[in-house]
Amino acid sequence: MNPQYINRKSIHDWYKSYPLLKQFMTTQEVIWLNNNLKNFAEIKNVLPLKIDDITDAAKRLERFAPYINLVFPETEQNNGIIESQIMKIPDAQKALEKIFCLKLSGNLLIKRDDQLPISGSIKARGGVYEVLKHAETLAIQENLLTHRDNYKILNSEICHRFFNKHHIIVGSTGNLGLSIGIMGAQLGFKVTVHMSSDAQQWKKNLLKTKGVSVIEHSEDYGIAVKKGRLSARNMNHCHFIDDENSKDLFLGYSVAGGRLKQQLEQQKIIIE
Repeated sequence: MNPQYINRKSIHDWYKSYPLLKQFMTTQEVIWLNNNLKNFAEIKNVLPLKIDDITDAAKRLERFAPYINLVFPETEQNNGIIESQIMKIPDAQKALEKIFCLKLSGNLLIKRDDQLPISGSIKARGGVYEVLKHAETLAIQENLLTHRDNYKILNSEICHRFFNKHHIIVGSTGNLGLSIGIMGAQLGFKVTVHMSSDAQQWKKNLLKTKGVSVIEHSEDYGIAVKKGRLSARNMNHCHFIDDENSKDLFLGYSVAGGRLKQQLEQQKIIIE
């Protein structure tokens, strides 16, 4: 949250607007219930995104799989599909049983999105997807690509030169910037990542080795996003990836649900 905004309101005003703050600040236990909660069946027909949008995102990633497999050898095991494994964590399960003095039936599993190829975090799902979606849209408009093509052609010199005329900007604490910067630079885009003060130095260094422009800010994440958004507005042929409002980013993340369902079925794990 922007500190300048906080300063415009007194603590009393904050208490008045958000009574639970008193309990937070005095470290009391707090429960908050969403009064606007509705049953899914009541709202599913008016939601801005449908299951078809998620299916479309999954198919787009499948179209890009040959290209990803070509330029990122670490994805060869999954034929260019960016995915992580699920695995049992019995030691963690035993620790939880000891802490809570109970017996947990079944197996405790973890989804290893911290090991996703390309950038090594869950952000690889959404960040990489939005860059790919943008690249596909531009290439089709330029008649460089059709859905029937093998997407390996995007690794051609003509495509690199075309994408190099376009800019991608994002504000990030690190992980989103890594996924967008690595993918965007690989395609040939000019990429600028506005990094907040809490971003780790090794992430900044890695982006720079990929040819990504890194602008460091002494302020927090919110300011980095704001600065990135403002700079994008003043630039032609520029796409700003908005971590707070991008539907494409969220659709990239959402593909994980269907993938997880398949993984559980393949391992004959029944959720009941």
